[in-house]
Amino acid sequence: MSDLSMSQQEFLAKEKLHKRQVRICRAMLLVLLLALWELCTRLRMIDSFIFSSPTRIWDCFLNMAGDGSIFRHIGVTLCETLVSFGIVVAVGVAAAVALWGSRSLSEILEPYLVMLNSLPKSALAPLLIVWMGNRMQTIIVAAVSVAVFGSILTLHTGFTQTDPDKIRLIKSLGGTKKDVLMKVLIPSSVPLIISNMKVNVGLCLVGVIIGEFLSAKAGLGYLIIYASQVFKMDMLVMSIALLCILSTALYQAIAVLEKRFLRN
Repeated sequence: MSDLSMSQQEFLAKEKLHKRQVRICRAMLLVLLLALWELCTRLRMIDSFIFSSPTRIWDCFLNMAGDGSIFRHIGVTLCETLVSFGIVVAVGVAAAVALWGSRSLSEILEPYLVMLNSLPKSALAPLLIVWMGNRMQTIIVAAVSVAVFGSILTLHTGFTQTDPDKIRLIKSLGGTKKDVLMKVLIPSSVPLIISNMKVNVGLCLVGVIIGEFLSAKAGLGYLIIYASQVFKMDMLVMSIALLCILSTALYQAIAVLEKRFLRN
């Protein structure tokens, strides 16, 4: 810190203060919304049976935590999301590299990838159930189908925009296409890949929930459908709240990975 000028120190101090204020305001806004929600149900301004309330949701969570059932549902959804996310990242990078390496293959497959990416994936889910049956693998495939085609298109577009001067330099020094890939393309595309991972982790969670709506015996998506059918609104809203927390945690995990990776 002593190596920094006074103006730089003041700027950093202001940035830290701004970030602290933002965090405090976020927390206060959440507390305010929850308090208003609870107050409205206590004053009977809204029906607590239909809209539930923070205290009823918390009680529902404690009851399900007591027998461990809620953790089983969270674990199933988290496992399916992480497996599908890993597949999407691996397939997305590998397919984008293959398309970058072959202009003909790229031109042949691009319209099909665009078509599959634009197709509503909820339309594929019933078909996948018929093909693969009512099991976890079906849900994982449904989740992968939501994210993988967009991931391939995004990464391939980014790969084709790699600095051409660096590529020409490698080739002028006698480098092969493999050298270009390993020494220019992949290193320069790391921020793009991580940014794409941030998007894909949320899409995989969406795909998992779509699959669980139609074909599941456990998971938060299954819990939402079950709760809506038996009018257990506390359980339904609790499941949605847990999905929000889970999606935020997964996104923040990728953000932390990004900071540590790019810092090194």
